[in-house]
Amino acid sequence: MRGWAGVLRAAAAGPGPVPGGFRERFDFGGRDVASWFPGHMAKGLRQMRASLRRADCLVEVHDARIPLSGRNPMLQEALGIRPHILVLNKMDLADPRRQLTVLEHLKQRGCSHVVFTDCQRDGNVKKIVPLVAKLVGNSPRYHRAESTEYSILVIGVPNVGKSSLINSLRRLHLKKGKATAVGGEPGITKAVLTRIQVCEKPLMYLVDTPGVLPPKLGDVETGMKLALCGAIRDHLVGEDIMADYLLYALNKRQQFGYVQRYGLAEACDDIELVLRCVALAQGRTQKVKVLTGTGNVNVTMLNYPAAAYEFLRDFRAGRLGRVTLD
Repeated sequence: MRGWAGVLRAAAAGPGPVPGGFRERFDFGGRDVASWFPGHMAKGLRQMRASLRRADCLVEVHDARIPLSGRNPMLQEALGIRPHILVLNKMDLADPRRQLTVLEHLKQRGCSHVVFTDCQRDGNVKKIVPLVAKLVGNSPRYHRAESTEYSILVIGVPNVGKSSLINSLRRLHLKKGKATAVGGEPGITKAVLTRIQVCEKPLMYLVDTPGVLPPKLGDVETGMKLALCGAIRDHLVGEDIMADYLLYALNKRQQFGYVQRYGLAEACDDIELVLRCVALAQGRTQKVKVLTGTGNVNVTMLNYPAAAYEFLRDFRAGRLGRVTLD
């Protein structure tokens, strides 16, 4: 444990908590995000650019917990004059009190058609098809003017629920089941550009794509938020620093659901202490052989890496409360 905790403390050793409070900023320890961009995503971006000519409308899916962070600038440049809908999925995990502020910020960035969704329950998903039909009907279609069907391109960063959205639309409008594989790992949808029907009237097809991250993220904090929401694989970033940043982010937003869940006496800015409580509360232990003068002795120790993973998993499942990181 001593070595793992030492790495963790070194990563966040910058400015400590203010007296009587929490850290005012997080020290990322000089981390570089250049290596967080898998090769198949770059290939997917090139293919998507080629497919834009055949699309009448772009449906950009993003995580409602990070509505302003990590939206791919290259995708936004590619939108051009085509109708564009931003679907903020996983709204059930985001702080509902932030919705109006988020909408105002997005409007200032030129994003006026925003739909919050929870694809597990299909609620607001029913708004998408009528909105697509309305926007396409009010915009020029150029080379597709003679076509009676709608071709929709689904875009977004990894693991924000693009496949879940497509399956939800099919359930609602075609009464059919899954059309695309769904998984909690970023980049599961690797086969690009498969036409999937989602509606009969109007006749509407979607093209499901792998999510795409920009090769160079603007800053490490944006990358960390994406990683917490599952858009970047944990091992590329490191569960230790992710857990520490999550604690920092929860405290900064006064989201103290972790205190009751893990049996802490009060809110805390010490990740080692929090993970100790996580390990005890969730039974994350490991047996270690210790060599003594009388022979080997099996000692049960707390498994801090497993506790960090559990902490991240609880956040992603909404068990620490509904949190918006932006």
